[in-house]
Amino acid sequence: MSESSDLPVPSARSAPTVPYASYLRVYEPLAAFPEPERTHWAAYVRRGERPTAQDELRRSLAELVRVPPSGVPERESSDAFAEEVDGVVLVCPWRTRLRGWLALEELVADFPAPVLDAALPPGVRRRAAEEYGRWRERNPDARPWIRTAVWQVPLRWFVLVADEERDYLPGERLRYRTPMVQARRRLARGLRTLREAEGYSGLAEGLVEVGSWLEEFHPKSMVELDYGGLVHALPPARLAADRSAADLAAGLAALRAGDEEGARSVYGGLAERWRAVRERLFAN
Repeated sequence: MSESSDLPVPSARSAPTVPYASYLRVYEPLAAFPEPERTHWAAYVRRGERPTAQDELRRSLAELVRVPPSGVPERESSDAFAEEVDGVVLVCPWRTRLRGWLALEELVADFPAPVLDAALPPGVRRRAAEEYGRWRERNPDARPWIRTAVWQVPLRWFVLVADEERDYLPGERLRYRTPMVQARRRLARGLRTLREAEGYSGLAEGLVEVGSWLEEFHPKSMVELDYGGLVHALPPARLAADRSAADLAAGLAALRAGDEEGARSVYGGLAERWRAVRERLFAN
């Protein structure tokens, strides 16, 4: 049964200023940053800078909405999200320009050429790709602290978190936060389970890629899975009842117990629920 009738239709006044995207973020301790970046972030935090996700979106759009279009911001952001956990300051740099380049690569894979050409002319995309190539030569080890998924939360992300870490505030947020060491431990255990089973190679491959990314960060970092703009797109009742992390954990537990039928039932239902959300990306 289609869920499209449950989708809120924002008015011009009430339309949220966040995109229908979810985020996987890593917050690193200041000690993880080399100089002079460490000094920059320390001063940034002392000034009391606490931008929100909406601030990030507004500043990114201000960079992108130009004539002629550029495809990515011309300058790298010097902003970050910051949190203090157990007396330790953790920072998650935005790296908006790098993420813009990476997003352009994903757009080419997800959308047909006529749609891309209408949004970003081929010349704009070509120049952006050339700039990224030159930048990557100078910064071969660079990686983003934030990963984005449009109209979905990738199922592999739920392996990193637990239901008891769920933080839901109706109309505002649905997120999970967990220590890096816990995220890596869950990922390793989940990957072992999936590799020993049949029919889960896609999820296993996705976990390998996420694991490689997490290994780039300080072991005392914090991992955040944030539903982001999806809290404005999905019905409140759906969000209140959502226990995707618990469902995925149940599926993995079933696999470990040898209950393949139970695992398929849990995983299939979870995948179908998120597939229905993902399909809204292509609705008109």
